[in-house]
Amino acid sequence: MNQQHDDERTRIRAAIDRLLAGQPTASDGALTIVSLAAEAGVHHMALQKRHADLKNEFYDRVRTETKQTPETEKRLRETVAKLKKTVAEQRTEIEDLRNQVTQLTLASVVLAAAESRKRARTTLTTWSYSNARS
Repeated sequence: MNQQHDDERTRIRAAIDRLLAGQPTASDGALTIVSLAAEAGVHHMALQKRHADLKNEFYDRVRTETKQTPETEKRLRETVAKLKKTVAEQRTEIEDLRNQVTQLTLASVVLAAAESRKRARTTLTTWSYSNARS
């Protein structure tokens, strides 16, 4: 590891401490990776790539020291809840559509049978009438 890498890690750890103490100096103080990066003076992708262990440490400390759920986890949980609701609604809609298909199929069979009987009667009547005249 080089000096710049070590310096970044030191700044990130100090930023974690400031954010958790509620004493931000260079960010809005939110307990997010973006705020942590701003507070430490590093690009947020540095926390995603080079210092992922510190990102995870930050989230663990947010959970344990503040008894709060990290913002990203809250957003993900909200998204999951919305998606579960959407899936449930779509399942209900699919079931309704399947029932409609069944009903329409049955109606089609009934109409086809009625049409077939009507044709048979017309044919029989026509046949009987023409045979009676012969």
